[in-house]
Formats: sequence, C-alpha cells, structure tokens
Amino acid sequence: MKFNITGRNINVGERTREHIEKKFGKLSKFFVEDTVAHVTLSNQKDDYIVEVSIPIKNSIIRAEESSSDLYVSIDLVEEVLERQIKRHRTKLIDKNQSAASFSDMFIESEEPAEDENDIRIEKVKKFDFKPMTAEEACLQMELLGHSFFVFKDADTDETCVVYKRKNNSYGIIEPDI
Repeated sequence: MKFNITGRNINVGERTREHIEKKFGKLSKFFVEDTVAHVTLSNQKDDYIVEVSIPIKNSIIRAEESSSDLYVSIDLVEEVLERQIKRHRTKLIDKNQSAASFSDMFIESEEPAEDENDIRIEKVKKFDFKPMTAEEACLQMELLGHSFFVFKDADTDETCVVYKRKNNSYGIIEPDI
C-alpha cells in the first residue's frame, strides 16, 4: 500500500509520516500493493482533522476523525477504516467489480459477515415535493430537526438535498445529469 500524505495548515514531519505509515500499514493486508491511500492532515483551531480516502474500483472508502491530538486522530481514523472494511466485506467484494483492489488473502478468508451490522431499512417515508429555494429547504430542515432535507429546487426543477455540516454551515447536493 502506498501513501499520499498532505498537510493543510500543518507541517507533516518525519515522525508523523512514520506513525501514519505504521498505523495504516495494518490495512495493507486488505489491499493490493499498488493501492494508494490519500491522507490529509489539517489543523483548525484546536482540532487536528485526519481524512483518509482509499479509491477502489467504482467506489471510495473514506473516513474522517478529529480530536485535540494529531496522533489520537490518526489512531481513530485507522480504527474506523478497519471497521468499515470488515463490516462491508461482503458488499465491497464483488468479484466482477471492486475485487481487483483487494488482496486475494482478504477475498478468500472465511471470516463470517457480521449480521448485526447489516444494513436494514426499518422505515420508509413518502412526502410531496414542494418547489422551494435552498434557503427555504434549510429552514424547513431546521424546523423538523433533521440533518438533511430533500426538496425540489424552484429554479432548476431538480431534486436536491441540503445537509448540515459539522461546522454549523450547510451543504447542497445537486444532481449532475
């Protein structure tokens, strides 16, 4: 596994680089040698944020963690990635699609899938789309107490999603058709 380590508002020293390679080196057993993990370190106020993206065929495995200590953030994000890979093992490994990114040992190992973490849809909601602006959708989302809201954009007539970000700002997802 190869690492592409970048820092934003932070210098990545040799000690930090070695810690990252040691920690994420544990994930190497899941992937083929030429898989590249993109690690981004950033510092915002008193928090160190570590983002890791591992592109695999037709998908991306991604995790982000933050804490007041850089090394704790690195450890946390490694645990999240390993949990994601193991939990979604049967879903990620489709021999016709993304298996090329994973090592043969990982594909062929006989670890049972964790049934308790399988994805279950427990509730289905249906509602009428009312054309509105993104600002109106954000207000509606806040009134409902949700972290996202699906709406029909009054200007473009497209179905969009607004969501609340970690820093109390908002994001919008628009379709690219």
